[in-house]
Amino acid sequence: MSAVYHQFSAFRSLKLLDNNKRRNAKWRSPRAAIIPNFHLPMRSYEVKNRTNTEDIKSLRLVTAIKTPYLPDGRFDLEAYDALVNMQIEHGAEGVIVGGTTGEGQLMSWDEHIMLIGHTVNCFGASIKVIGNTGSNSTQEAIHATEQGFAVGMHAALHINPYYGKTSLEGMISHFESVLPMGPTIIYNVPSRTGQDIPPLVIQSVARSPNLAGVKECVGNDRIEQYTSDGIIVWSGNDDQCHDSRWDYGATGVISVTSNLVPGLIRELMFCGKNPLLNSRLLPLIEWLFHEPNPIGLNTALAQLGVVRPVFRLPYVPLPLAKRVEFVNIVKKLGRGNFVGEKDVQVLDDDDFILIGRY
Repeated sequence: MSAVYHQFSAFRSLKLLDNNKRRNAKWRSPRAAIIPNFHLPMRSYEVKNRTNTEDIKSLRLVTAIKTPYLPDGRFDLEAYDALVNMQIEHGAEGVIVGGTTGEGQLMSWDEHIMLIGHTVNCFGASIKVIGNTGSNSTQEAIHATEQGFAVGMHAALHINPYYGKTSLEGMISHFESVLPMGPTIIYNVPSRTGQDIPPLVIQSVARSPNLAGVKECVGNDRIEQYTSDGIIVWSGNDDQCHDSRWDYGATGVISVTSNLVPGLIRELMFCGKNPLLNSRLLPLIEWLFHEPNPIGLNTALAQLGVVRPVFRLPYVPLPLAKRVEFVNIVKKLGRGNFVGEKDVQVLDDDDFILIGRY
């Protein structure tokens, strides 16, 4: 009994001594409380695939990758991985994940960030992953961009606030709120946002070392203006990208058409002026944008057999006559130039699945 009692007394004394030390110890603030902007992911050296802005500026072919679906409307990651692999095999240098083409506007933010993280984990060592984390809400844009960089994306794509619109000063403040987080591409597409991002805004935010450049859809005169000012710019219009690259100084293209013919678009961007190839591609590009993107692309990839014919509403497939036209375009350009290995086919209306809730 005595031995046990002495052991207990010794233990109790040590515990009291430890408690006294804790009470008398000088309190120190958490590290996050004394380091400015500690919460920003790109301030951390643990972030995966930390990327220099210069690495983004050099990209010549970036594909705005399609997001395929299962019959219940969830992501078809097996088909998605095959699509990204085909881009890598045919020389694309980057992918935009969850952009307009990838239907980020139809995703929850949880889906959006998951797909960015999945792309980084599977392909981040082979291709630059640019996450579309833009929003018309600055708060949402900040939060999504923090999450995107936290899961390892190499750069962010940011559109200007749409629908509600804002002033030029508001635009500048919006972009300045997200630029500190990491390499950023600003996306100007007035036909969708209802508001142009004028050069004044870009020139103001270009002071940030994180501005990689601009995806510009206004046209080649604007592209020439930026390139003469030393601002990197990518064409956002596939039908103009050849001239943008070789006549107006664009670094390259952020392309929809490269989902279908990545090798040919790479040739257009890498191998010098080629007006003959450009003219051969124009009927395909015109067909793709007959209806708002990504309606044509979704229809085409389904007819090529590389994705299931599943549409998240409000997108619906092109009508039968346009589906027949696509088969003829494929035959004229050569099936071997297109992604996938199955024969192109004309799908019937009943082959498509349209989903309103997913």
